[in-house]
Amino acid sequence: MRVCVLMGSPRPNGNTARLCDAFINELELHKAEVEYIALHGKNIMPCAGCFHCQDVAGEYGCILRDDMQDIIESILRADALIYATPIYTWQATAPLKAVMDRMFGLNKFYGTAPREVINKTKIVGLIATCGYEPKYAADLLDEAVKRWCKHSGIPYVGMYAVSDDSINDLAVAGIREFAKMIRTEVN
Repeated sequence: MRVCVLMGSPRPNGNTARLCDAFINELELHKAEVEYIALHGKNIMPCAGCFHCQDVAGEYGCILRDDMQDIIESILRADALIYATPIYTWQATAPLKAVMDRMFGLNKFYGTAPREVINKTKIVGLIATCGYEPKYAADLLDEAVKRWCKHSGIPYVGMYAVSDDSINDLAVAGIREFAKMIRTEVN
């Protein structure tokens, strides 16, 4: 099983990273291959909205050249894609949001290329930390990822979210259970 974790936090030792460490540890205990990509500091340009990718059949097709090409290759190799982010103003951090926007080229629905989904990832999940209760702070991002998955025909297995003031042993136990569920869904 291959899992790609896209980490949106600018803090390599922050709350989201702590949850990701426990999540990855649980997966690796069961022989999963995990690729952890810290997005902060990567060169990820915003989507140009040019629709060039929609006219390129059978591949990603983005005209922009930056770190996204390597990120897309990692996503395409994965059985599971996990977004990990602190919530900033009810949304993912800027680097993760840029990646999500640039994933537009994985669905060929709007141009001259034959209609297809390039991404064959089996499942998508979300890990979030936030300053408020998750039902209030993370629900909009949860809904956005859910809708993108439905649009792409990829199962969304849900979100594991905790407030920043509740990152404790119970939260770590919860993220380990989330990892077990991801493992079960892929297998």
